[in-house]
Amino acid sequence: MTTYQLDQDHSSITFTVKHMMISKVKGEFRDFTFDVSGEAHDLENASAVVTIPVATIDTRSNDRDTHLKSADFFDVEQYPNITYRVTSFKKHAGDEYEVMGDLTIKDVTRTETFKVEYEGSGVDPWGNTRSGFEVDGKIKREDYNLTWNVALEAGGVLVGSDVKFQLHLEFIHA
Repeated sequence: MTTYQLDQDHSSITFTVKHMMISKVKGEFRDFTFDVSGEAHDLENASAVVTIPVATIDTRSNDRDTHLKSADFFDVEQYPNITYRVTSFKKHAGDEYEVMGDLTIKDVTRTETFKVEYEGSGVDPWGNTRSGFEVDGKIKREDYNLTWNVALEAGGVLVGSDVKFQLHLEFIHA
């Protein structure tokens, strides 16, 4: 069994959501943990839990970040973390996987499936084996009681429904 230690300096979680139906706002979570263990080169039997402190959200706008942390959206005081507990990995062609798990945002837990791409492994200058992964996904924010919005006079809404996200992950094999 191999335990993987997340390299925070070479990992990120970013997201985008439509603004006014005409552009996109990009953000990230500045801090998160990703605990994973499994057989080296065999993700299908791995276990993993991602924990994201919502208070670390950063959209490059303090006003927007404060609003996102409020009860209108994430309600960070009552629900401080987003979690994703992996229930299965499924290998597809080549270096592509599908990961299924339980995503909890606020008081809602739903099973979600996301695409994972294994980016490769190598030994760093200090003799540590590292592996890289990219995760792509999309959720509907309303599914998680993130429903605040404003109707626009010209039609549409201020905040889009789809939230697209990417995780760029680098792990050190322990």
